[in-house]
Amino acid sequence: MEAFNMGHGAAPSQPLNFTPTRLAEILLWVTPAIWSSNYIIARTAVGVVPPNTLAFGRWFVALALMLPLVWRDRKAALERIPREWKQLLVFGALGTWICSSFPYIAAQTTSATNIALIYSAAPVGITLAGSYLLKERLTLRQRLGMVFALAGLLFIISKGNPDVLLGIRFAAGDLWVVVATLAWIGFTLLQQWWKTSLTPVQRLFGSTLAGLAILLPFTLFEIVTATGSWVTPHACLLIFIAGLVPGLMAYLAYTFILSQLGATRTALLLYLGPVYAILAAWAVLGEAPHWYHAAGAALVLPSIYLASKRRAAAPMLGRHRA
Repeated sequence: MEAFNMGHGAAPSQPLNFTPTRLAEILLWVTPAIWSSNYIIARTAVGVVPPNTLAFGRWFVALALMLPLVWRDRKAALERIPREWKQLLVFGALGTWICSSFPYIAAQTTSATNIALIYSAAPVGITLAGSYLLKERLTLRQRLGMVFALAGLLFIISKGNPDVLLGIRFAAGDLWVVVATLAWIGFTLLQQWWKTSLTPVQRLFGSTLAGLAILLPFTLFEIVTATGSWVTPHACLLIFIAGLVPGLMAYLAYTFILSQLGATRTALLLYLGPVYAILAAWAVLGEAPHWYHAAGAALVLPSIYLASKRRAAAPMLGRHRA
């Protein structure tokens, strides 16, 4: 994880100019592929692991995997984390609890189309709120890129038929997704709004610890009221993969991208998630993509490229944060 702390000790001359900002721009394309595994896990886990139990297990595994990373600088972590406990509690509630459990709960009562449609509002919300609260400005090219990326995503959701969008009926279960979407917008903006003395790993460790405390009573309730035992090798494997891949790896990458590119540009990766999920479902579940997937991806991918490009080079080099 040394890449997340690079920048100040790097050699002054590097052949490829591999700065933290450049790394963040690469991760912008890679992170959605990591995150898309959560779509597969959520669908596979229905009837295997209860939603809150899956979320708790996912973040317990992530916490255990982070422990060696935090342990190396444990004295500083023990000194800094208590000073920011209120912020970490909010991040734990938004990211570890709501954004993890609520989509798993929603998947049991609403369609994947509804979930994808509601989540497509997240980048728009982050962009609008980010431009107002964080004073992050986008160029006309970037704004157009976001519009076409959204159009491509809606094309995929509607399967190339506008009547599908017009015919969508929202159910009570969709409220879980609405709350999760609002929580993700808040999580993203507050990561930028609240300054921190913690490293990305320390901040994620503290917020995960807080989120697990919030999740614990809901998980215990599921365990007590369960009709049978969910503890199987299949369930344990799902929990471990969820903790390692869309848990630890994806969240660390996301917070690093936020620190380098800002909230509005980072929000672009949310449009790539469904595109990568289609490929993951094809590879893992054998669900072959259709023509409208290819057409939507043809809109999304170049649009993200245009919208994520920086302005013409200025004397200042990227954004470096402690």
